[in-house]
Amino acid sequence: MKFTTPISIPKTTKPIYYQSKLVFLGSCFAENIGDKFEYFKFQNTVNPFGIIFNPASIKKIVSRIVNQQLFTENDIFFYNESWHCHEIHSELSNSNKKVFLSILNELIISTKEQFRQASHCFITLGTSWVYRHIETNQIVANCHKVPQKQFTKELLSIEEIEKCLVQIKNEVHSINPNCHFIFTVSPVRHIKDGFVENQRSKSHLITAIHQILQSEIYNLKSAIYFPSYEIMIDELRDYRFYAEDMLHPNQTAIDYIWQRLTETYIDQNCYLTMNEVETIQKGLAHRPFNINSESHQQFLSNLKDKIDSLQKQFPHIQFFLKNT
Repeated sequence: MKFTTPISIPKTTKPIYYQSKLVFLGSCFAENIGDKFEYFKFQNTVNPFGIIFNPASIKKIVSRIVNQQLFTENDIFFYNESWHCHEIHSELSNSNKKVFLSILNELIISTKEQFRQASHCFITLGTSWVYRHIETNQIVANCHKVPQKQFTKELLSIEEIEKCLVQIKNEVHSINPNCHFIFTVSPVRHIKDGFVENQRSKSHLITAIHQILQSEIYNLKSAIYFPSYEIMIDELRDYRFYAEDMLHPNQTAIDYIWQRLTETYIDQNCYLTMNEVETIQKGLAHRPFNINSESHQQFLSNLKDKIDSLQKQFPHIQFFLKNT
């Protein structure tokens, strides 16, 4: 007897290894999955410019990165005692204009190199709804709590989303033709737009992704779709898998979606290493009764031996061992 309807996900022909280099861009769910890869010590970069929900803004920042279009004073503005940029998340905002521009432009340079080296690029789309700044007529990634009267709201068409995704792919492939793309739609529900409007938004994203993947014109053989949205909505299908706001997946849901991704996209030869990493992570999180006790010092010594052994195989893996 079955109590769920598991979604069939074909195994990828471009699996992820510990030697792989991953870039994650998009919504907060990109960070949820990116954090999982970080926990298991894969080589990854997650949202260097913060959370970006819509495909038009992702396209814009990718183009800026690849073409090294550095930010200038014309791209930023001062509001509520901080400098902001409509192309990036407010977590990067800064009270010092010179420092702000310097940080942004250093990220432009470093992220291009990460794109150049990336084996896989995850693009997680959150919404088709966008806000357009009236004065500049530009779609923004973040309004930074500027009064809403300065923006108009619109729904990107399927065709517009397709063009954004193809341009993202073309921009990255112009400097790294071997990068493999994984597109997904965030399972987070944007109910502030409305229930019907959220479904319209998600349907535009899903349709656009599948149309470019199936089109011979775009030649997206190096891209696949991971059904994180469908897993949440159709396989889990219960409010017990949501956080208290009833909008975001809770940790159980994130762990389950991660498990499905692991089964289909991570090479099975990595599983043993992942188990070793998890053992070390749990050991590092252990809180002893007495940090000076002989038993705890022996525990730390054994843990250090495990870390040293792992780092001989994978020099990029780093841990911070306390109380040694």
